[in-house]
Amino acid sequence: MEQTTIQISKETREKLKKVGRKGQTYDEIIENLLEISKKAIFFNGLDRIADTEEFVPLDSL
Repeated sequence: MEQTTIQISKETREKLKKVGRKGQTYDEIIENLLEISKKAIFFNGLDRIADTEEFVPLDSL
């Protein structure tokens, strides 16, 4: 795998350490956070749709 270097503050690095599990690489921690973010965006979108649209429950069909 090709790797790169990114600059982060020491504070951010410490936060990443706290989020990760023992033995996890920073890459793995960031990948997990990106997956969580993707799911949060999806569910926030569903909430927005539910708040602004009219739905027909499937059990009423």
